[in-house]
Amino acid sequence: MEITDIKQQLSLESVLQFYNLKPDKNNMLRCPFHEDSTASLQVSFSQNKYKCHACDKKGDVIQFVQDYEKLTKHEALKKCTTMIEISPKSNVQSPKQIVEPKSTTIVNTYFLEKMFLSFRKGLLCSEPAKEYCTSRNLDFDKLEVGFNSGQFHHGARKDEKLINDAIQCGLLTMAGTNSRTGGQAYKPFGNKSILFPLKNKENQIVSFYFRSTINNENAKHFYLKNRQGLYPNYPNPDTKKLILTEAIIDTASLLQIDEIKENYTLLTSYGTNGLNEEILNAIKPLKQLEEIIFFFDGDKAGNEAVTKYAEILRELHPTVTLSAVEVPKDEDINSLIIGHETDILIHLIDQRKELPFLFSIEEHPSLAKGEQAKQITVKKEIEIEKREPKLPTSNSQLPTTIDILKQDNLLQEINKLIEQSGIVGEANSRLLLFIIASSYKTKQPLHAIVQGSSGSGKTHLISKIADLTPQEDVLRFTRITESSLYNWGEYDLVNKLLIIEDLDGLKEEALFAMRELISNQRLSSSVSIKDKKGNIKSVKKEVKGVFSSLSATTKGDLYEDNMSRSFLLAVDESQDQTDKIISYQNKRIAGEINETQQEKAKEQLQKILRALKTEEVQNPYATQIQLPENVHKKRRLNEMFQSIIKQITIINQYQRRTQNNRLVTEIEDIENAVEILFESIILKIDELDGSLRQFFEKLKKKFKTDDFTRFEAMETTGFKKTQLQHYINQLVQLEYIKQFGHGNKGYKYKIFHFDDIQSVRKKLKDHFIKQIQNLKPNTTEHQTNTKRTLELS
Repeated sequence: MEITDIKQQLSLESVLQFYNLKPDKNNMLRCPFHEDSTASLQVSFSQNKYKCHACDKKGDVIQFVQDYEKLTKHEALKKCTTMIEISPKSNVQSPKQIVEPKSTTIVNTYFLEKMFLSFRKGLLCSEPAKEYCTSRNLDFDKLEVGFNSGQFHHGARKDEKLINDAIQCGLLTMAGTNSRTGGQAYKPFGNKSILFPLKNKENQIVSFYFRSTINNENAKHFYLKNRQGLYPNYPNPDTKKLILTEAIIDTASLLQIDEIKENYTLLTSYGTNGLNEEILNAIKPLKQLEEIIFFFDGDKAGNEAVTKYAEILRELHPTVTLSAVEVPKDEDINSLIIGHETDILIHLIDQRKELPFLFSIEEHPSLAKGEQAKQITVKKEIEIEKREPKLPTSNSQLPTTIDILKQDNLLQEINKLIEQSGIVGEANSRLLLFIIASSYKTKQPLHAIVQGSSGSGKTHLISKIADLTPQEDVLRFTRITESSLYNWGEYDLVNKLLIIEDLDGLKEEALFAMRELISNQRLSSSVSIKDKKGNIKSVKKEVKGVFSSLSATTKGDLYEDNMSRSFLLAVDESQDQTDKIISYQNKRIAGEINETQQEKAKEQLQKILRALKTEEVQNPYATQIQLPENVHKKRRLNEMFQSIIKQITIINQYQRRTQNNRLVTEIEDIENAVEILFESIILKIDELDGSLRQFFEKLKKKFKTDDFTRFEAMETTGFKKTQLQHYINQLVQLEYIKQFGHGNKGYKYKIFHFDDIQSVRKKLKDHFIKQIQNLKPNTTEHQTNTKRTLELS
């Protein structure tokens, strides 16, 4: 159903009825999006919109559903479609005139949807229920989970229709006569249990699973009668990798981990004997399925279930890879997430083992002859391996993320992965940008501006680096308006990587806000809002800015204040780099580039960043290495220089010793920082920005003593008219070249100032080499003293 159809067919009135929200006579109600003691949310049934005067939440019916249930946009659209199907299209003014659907199935679905909202509120109002969730390490803010206190049919909630519907669905059973009132007594099903919704193919709630919070010895698990539906839902038709778990709480535990939720589809098998027909019918039509991963308990029953289920699923999908996660003995997913960091689950999934063929496949009816022969060959190979173990080869076991982080020359290995991901050339620049991007979760994140001429690939470069970062943490902007940075939520920009594709498109107010966020890590502003009574008052609004950023620009000289707060990089516009890029483009078009390998390299780099922990760093050599005297903005650059050393130490954390709970920087980290930062420091010293320097060096090489015209410069440098004239004007203004002649006959130019940038580079390199060499004897002495201390202790 299209969005426009949803907005036309689903009224705000019916949505509020669905959530049992009733506006007053002024069409005001207490805002459900914040703690609201008086009605501050205004609804307009004629416009089908709402707005809160206190928290400024506003929107249409789709936005209301999305915010109310904390759904994604896609999930909210599906929910709205469900509401249209199960709710009458109401054109009446009174919410009391609602007519319930007539179909029994739809009535049950409609009733269970409303009951889940009641149970959801019951969880949020019950401290014991929240404590139970916390004890199982279940984040009830992230999960669809409720709590049945057994009171939903009591007091003001008591209603004959509710009781009848609850009996029909199995939520209530008759329990004789109430001894206190003499009336009919009822026994609630799944009393004092947390509950999870089970859903049908249309993503509608059709049943519940209950988990007792009070009786853990006898009865623990409850399903409504005539159990149906899957948890967490039916798998997406485009599913490629499916994780099958043993229990609903295990699946819920995995759903909390973004990396797993984004890369795999999850499904519950309802125990070691619960792989029912509905689950199999949901898996069978998955045409894109590549792998089914069993993540069962590490006990005998779990291992036997994996073997049994593997045979069943092999018949459904003969060519799909089946694998199993090796779970420690007597552990399950939920116990692992209780006792360890979530990284252990990611690590176990990464280390999963492929399951062998355990059944005869001589004449499998679902395989063509060629496939039968292929499968038989695989079976024979497995049998041979059992008799004659194969010696491990260099490619027999892929290194894990932790293994990579423990490698020597880690930065070089990371740089190789960056190249494999599709970034050609720019060896130092791409590694520096990756290091800067990796700082987004630290307390002092780093920033970079990439400068280059139009069409030089600067935006492409930062965009490709962003692809190597966990995508849930990346915010990409083509432009930023003057006041937009002030309007983010207080923590929306915390621990994010911001990509600004064109810094030239930002106006001064936006640039100022960006500078403040980088320098002070916050924006504080005084704004006017309406209070709950409609009165205008001033409040303080604050946005935290603990993020790293990568920006691109063609006009480096215009952003002096921003550049002093960021690392400055110049795109390599040499002919050699151009040849590399063109060669890569041609190979990609010809199909000679392994795109699968590129994607694996991206995923590996993302895993590396996820595996890094935010650690404090102690640099014992910080006072012994100095920047050169002629560097521009030395105070700020020194802080940035020390920060890059710190970030390199953090990346090498699996190889660094700790002291007082801090990682200790080694000489190698400083050497790497100097090598990687060298070109950026040169740009800080150089009066010319990166593109202008490359342009001037080409002129110096061609026209040492000769005059030249604009056309001759165009032929030498390859720049077109507009960009070339801009560079020439800059060099004339800076008195690097002289302009003479008349405009009517055409100006001529002559190089006037032959600055020796190569000499500057050499002096800077010698400056750092000398300091590092002076440190190394001290390092040896320090290590000897440390060794002696350890021996004595």
